[in-house]
Amino acid sequence: MYEVLAYVYETYWGGEDCPGREQLGRRLSSAGFEREEILAALTWLDGLNSAAQSLGSTPLAADQADAASTAASPAAMRVYTDRELAHLGAEGVACLHFLERSGALPMALRELVIDRALAVAESPLESDELRVIVMMVFWRTGFTPDALILDELCDNPTARVMH
Repeated sequence: MYEVLAYVYETYWGGEDCPGREQLGRRLSSAGFEREEILAALTWLDGLNSAAQSLGSTPLAADQADAASTAASPAAMRVYTDRELAHLGAEGVACLHFLERSGALPMALRELVIDRALAVAESPLESDELRVIVMMVFWRTGFTPDALILDELCDNPTARVMH
């Protein structure tokens, strides 16, 4: 499913040109993805659309200045449930903490990421899988993080070469 989501992210950057469910399914099929992966990704995207609509109809990218005001205060602490901890894993929680503290992940989007992560059957999530989920939340909400954050999300840390 993550390969399908990454393909949608790369192909329909910004989300404006993304076709409806039926047409997207056909395009993914013609791109060579398996039917089960397509259905899982489309179901996951439906959940993302529903959850994102609850945030409001205004894209977050149009109001980047509000991102700072929706960031958690330094004294705030998100307490994860046992289910969330088991599903996200220590590395996933650390990733979310890093994104939030760097100002790249407002609280509302963090909750959306957690919701969408819990909607996936695999547990605990691999860091690459969580990164795809974060990027898809950014994609759907229209939130544009700093280029360095996007670089970090798209980078494969295991492929890094020490100099």
